[in-house]
Amino acid sequence: MSAIEMNVPDLGGPGEAEVIELCVEPGQMLSVDDSVVVVESDKATIEIPASGAGKVQSLNVSVGDQVKTGDLMLMLEPAEGEVSEKNDSDGGQQSNAQSALPETGQPTVSMPEPAPEPPARSEPARSGHELPGSPAKESMVYAGPAVRKLARELGVPLDKVTGSGPRGRLLKDDLEAFVRAQMEKAERVAGTLPEVKLPDFAAFGPVERAPMSRLHQATAKSMHRSWLNVPHVTQFDHADITALESFRKAQKSEAERKGLKLTLVPFLLKAIAYALRAYPQFNVSLDIERNELVYKHYVHIGVAVDTPEGLMVPVVRDVDCKNLWALAEELTELATLARDRKLKPDQMQGGCFTLSSLGGIGGSGFTPIVNTPEVGILGVSRSDWQPRFNGESFEPRQMLPLSLSYDHRAVNGADAARFTTLVGKLLGDVRRMLL
Repeated sequence: MSAIEMNVPDLGGPGEAEVIELCVEPGQMLSVDDSVVVVESDKATIEIPASGAGKVQSLNVSVGDQVKTGDLMLMLEPAEGEVSEKNDSDGGQQSNAQSALPETGQPTVSMPEPAPEPPARSEPARSGHELPGSPAKESMVYAGPAVRKLARELGVPLDKVTGSGPRGRLLKDDLEAFVRAQMEKAERVAGTLPEVKLPDFAAFGPVERAPMSRLHQATAKSMHRSWLNVPHVTQFDHADITALESFRKAQKSEAERKGLKLTLVPFLLKAIAYALRAYPQFNVSLDIERNELVYKHYVHIGVAVDTPEGLMVPVVRDVDCKNLWALAEELTELATLARDRKLKPDQMQGGCFTLSSLGGIGGSGFTPIVNTPEVGILGVSRSDWQPRFNGESFEPRQMLPLSLSYDHRAVNGADAARFTTLVGKLLGDVRRMLL
């Protein structure tokens, strides 16, 4: 039985289309309506089906070829009993199925066998030497052109996805479910990496093991998660707090009368609150799944507290609405509760930004880790006296190191520099906070 030509059908216009995918290979058995090639024009992606059943004798197109209506795609050796129709491009050849005139004088025609259904997704025809994820293997997947295009855009290997449509056909929902599953798997892996194999420390000398407290474990997991998920950048700066310290010390007697201790922290909180109002891009959280920024119209600031059990971060609410004395009183209460392990869950939730002050301990700067889903944290180190030029001469000034770490997905470097500059100006002259 002679082979028949299978040509490119009407593409809906005189222009050419590019072959972007081959769905068959020489020697493969085809059924009617099986996908042969996928072409892409400037208007649409078109999946060309087989117009007959049989074995592919030869392929006459390759990926990247430009084809038009009537071009030869492949030569097909028709299945036994298959009637060859006229070729659209050259007037066609006569079918090998001949009409017969028996003694009755009535013509009879051999009828083609019913075309088998397209192969199920789980059992596509393939050669025995294909590699997982190979183009030949993917071409056997039962999927439409829109799904194939989406898979190329997402970088999803079609042969790795299980179809939920009729006869195992792949749907867009299947691709989306596959991508979600891979992302969840990546998150689980990221949550356990990097893993470090420990040596036998006892081989080098005496050792002792002690269990990590639950607070220590929770802090370690939270910091690890934030560090893996947030692209951190740290902006360093200094604030001149010479005048502020003079004012603060002058309030010592008033603080004693109120039974309070006025530290630098309430001033820092007020300056941060002012800056958060001035630069609301720091008072947000990222919703990556919905591609949205969540802007918060309140100012709650977490304050890291060092306790014997580990780091705790109580949250001071509505900082912008409270005066220095109210903040000093609340900070004292929260710090006491933290050290006594008596903080309630709601007293550690709802923060918009975090302050981590190591000024009472030491250091000249550090890179604090963002407390996600917040996008910023200000680290403060110990102040010291430095010579500063005033335009005529050098004079001693008390300088406070600032370290602002931020999530670079939400905040750019220019805004971070503006933020620390504003905080420095506010601490340099607290009267600015009244403006």
